[in-house]
Amino acid sequence: MQTIAAGYQGVSLLVNLNWDRLLYLATIAVALGLGAFIGSVQIN
Repeated sequence: MQTIAAGYQGVSLLVNLNWDRLLYLATIAVALGLGAFIGSVQIN
């Protein structure tokens, strides 16, 4: 149980330190997906 708690605390610390990077990557992924969707819907 202590190992699970320590692992959770470690992951929580990494997320707290790098949340802005995760948000940046998520924003890029959403923008690429939206661009692909709009490109596929566009009428030629």
